[in-house]
Amino acid sequence: MYCIDNKEYPCSTSLAMKYIGGKWKAAILIHLMQRKRYHELRKDLPMVTERTISLQLKELEEDGLVKRIVHTHKPPLKVEYELTPFGKTLIPVLKAISDWGKKAASTHKQIRVVQPSS
Repeated sequence: MYCIDNKEYPCSTSLAMKYIGGKWKAAILIHLMQRKRYHELRKDLPMVTERTISLQLKELEEDGLVKRIVHTHKPPLKVEYELTPFGKTLIPVLKAISDWGKKAASTHKQIRVVQPSS
């Protein structure tokens, strides 16, 4: 059993899902394997609302997976996001999930690959 902020997790898998669970967290994390500005992330994930990305980034930052970098030395204000060292430990996991998704897309009859609309 694991406990964070008085919330108990029965196994290590449920603990991991606390960090990356949900519809968009893993997608956001994989896109942040390289430092990105907020608008770049929005461009990478056009089907995700601004509110959702903002909320997920805030949760990921609170969980210590993402670092928000604010550059104030030059107008306009520039904000970037990157994985923290703790967040970078997820890279092999995220790549494995991505590879599995690609394999499933190429072999599972019910999955279609579509091009995003502009």
